[in-house]
Amino acid sequence: VVTHRYIHLSICTVMLGMQQTGNRHCGVFGKARHACPRPCRALTVRAHAGGKLVRDPVKQEVSAFAPATIANLGPGFDWLGCAVEGGGDTVVARVLPDQPGKVVIEKIEGDNGRLSLEPTKNCIGIAAIETLKLIGQTSCGVSLTLHKGLPLGSGLGSSAASAAAAAWAVNGLFGSPISRADLVPAGLASEAAVSGYHADNVGPALLGGFVLIRSCTLGQPLELLQLPFSGKDLYFVLVNPVFEAPTSEMRAVLPKQVPMKSMINNCCQGGSLVAGILTGDIQLMGQSMDSDVIIEPVRGPLIPGLLAVKAAAKAAGAYGATISGAGPTAVAIVDSLETGNKVMDAMCKAFRDQGGLEVNSARVVRLDTVGAKLL
Repeated sequence: VVTHRYIHLSICTVMLGMQQTGNRHCGVFGKARHACPRPCRALTVRAHAGGKLVRDPVKQEVSAFAPATIANLGPGFDWLGCAVEGGGDTVVARVLPDQPGKVVIEKIEGDNGRLSLEPTKNCIGIAAIETLKLIGQTSCGVSLTLHKGLPLGSGLGSSAASAAAAAWAVNGLFGSPISRADLVPAGLASEAAVSGYHADNVGPALLGGFVLIRSCTLGQPLELLQLPFSGKDLYFVLVNPVFEAPTSEMRAVLPKQVPMKSMINNCCQGGSLVAGILTGDIQLMGQSMDSDVIIEPVRGPLIPGLLAVKAAAKAAGAYGATISGAGPTAVAIVDSLETGNKVMDAMCKAFRDQGGLEVNSARVVRLDTVGAKLL
């Protein structure tokens, strides 16, 4: 069960009880909302022997892209993430005639042979299987091809991008009967198999923009809130060094208990970060993102040169910097492309000089407000 709530707040005032201004969903802030009627789609459903309804594909092949994501954003560990423009993964889904429900991974490109072609051991396979369950009885199976555009273990939501693209492509084969929000559990099942039960990557990979995970507990309803960013000049500087930080290993170092003072700090900074997003205050966002005292202090030392990279970013004009997801990618927030390029150069230099790491990729990107899309 997914409760998907869109929160639309005026930039001039943040008040409970405001009428929602968005045009996609109806409702009032603070209450569950129901989607307005969606446009009609061409769906083919027919009766099968025994009276069961079977859904036929409306296309023979569909390609879908899902973007990179930044999870945590400092104090938002496991409950906040956003999608960014630029890199991502692409999945091509094709019809397997007369093989109802079957999922096959035909080919994977860009992984250097590291990912399994076994559907139950691969993000795209698991996401496709779960998506077919949501769609219901189908008259065919699905063959998948994955084009990896994101490096593995990069902290850019690589597995989530694969899962989101697969779910959206398979859904597209059958006329997109499942909404983006209702597809999140399919991606979440995929994520759980490889990096843990958390939706702060796959949520924004499917939905786009900033997504707050209000509830994500196994066996409980999943509740996501999209946070509209009302500003304009927001840029993310992403620098990915040649260093792999598997999510499972980076989660293993996390503390089981934290001091009350640290918990209070992160709650305060997390609230400030959300306030910055809703009001378009980029400086507040950067400062809040840079103030995590629980997760970054234990993960940071595992990424060579990270502290120097953060210092270099701020010295060059960034409002704040932190680890993207589990790392090793470092992310900084700026308010112009010109400043972003200066910060990017400074961060790259710090990784090389202080961390002894070469840089795999570096770019200045904008917020992706769309999420997964058909190509």
